[in-house]
Amino acid sequence: MAVFTEVSENEAGQLLHSLGLGTLTELRGIEGGIENTNYFVTTTDGSWVLTLFERLTHAQLPFYLHLMKHLAGKGIPVPAPCAKPAEMRIPAGEDDLLHTLKGKPTTVVNRLRGKSELAPTDAHCAAVGDMLARMHLAGRDYEGRQPNLRALPWWNETVPVVLPYLSETQAALIRSELAYQNHTAQSSAYAALPRGPVHADLFRDNVMFEGTREQPKLSGFFDFYFAGIDTWLLDLGITLNDWAIDHPSGRADPQRTQAMLQAYEAVRPLTSAERRLLPAMVRAGALRFWISRLWDYHLPREAAMLKAHDPTHFERVLLARIAEPLLP
Repeated sequence: MAVFTEVSENEAGQLLHSLGLGTLTELRGIEGGIENTNYFVTTTDGSWVLTLFERLTHAQLPFYLHLMKHLAGKGIPVPAPCAKPAEMRIPAGEDDLLHTLKGKPTTVVNRLRGKSELAPTDAHCAAVGDMLARMHLAGRDYEGRQPNLRALPWWNETVPVVLPYLSETQAALIRSELAYQNHTAQSSAYAALPRGPVHADLFRDNVMFEGTREQPKLSGFFDFYFAGIDTWLLDLGITLNDWAIDHPSGRADPQRTQAMLQAYEAVRPLTSAERRLLPAMVRAGALRFWISRLWDYHLPREAAMLKAHDPTHFERVLLARIAEPLLP
């Protein structure tokens, strides 16, 4: 999250009032992240998150917003987008959940309770694994269709763009791993992987907890704006790569890994194809975020608040996943 587009209190207040959300009392920009403009907003009726989308278009956004509404309706704790009142006219290019502010596609969602846990225990990882499996199953009957926009085709397009910024050793690694992932994607095991809507960015700062550190209660998944239709195994791999590793080294933490995998499989057991390709898909998750962080770091956009992530972190994760393959 970040602030690329400045929004005044008057502009935000008018939108919130039109949606029947009360009178604005506080507007505060959210630091962190690199994709969209985000504000915490408080009104006389509650607390919300206002998001202006900087890259996604009006045409792309209904997939994400209606997925969140679908999951919320299935009991998954995700932010529910605020709809226009029934009597309100829907302007061209919008729908009931999608709005426009400062010429940018915009949404308002309820603010989740709790806080993120940046130093997770086995219990946090188990809670995430359990809810991720439930989210995958809840999305099976979602009718929206949009591919994961940061999947293999994007990696193939973006690696040549970031190669000039890499050392010879880094360039050799990224080329080799990209070739490996292209080869994996052509296999019969990959074709057999179960698919559906995925979060694709379920990092520690995109999950909320209540309760205590010893007995955490997961209170929400949020920031679904990298979601798309992809393999559930890639989603699990991306999640493991953040929640169940030692951050300084990038190596897997065995106890947290097993806590997440066991909790996930208690809800949705992995198929034989998934078990075979789990080592490849955690590598795929590391490659995806190494590429995107290289892109954001070396080709940044201007923002009022923006902190680019260190791309070398996921280089370390990828090297660790190659050296020590993750077995289910």
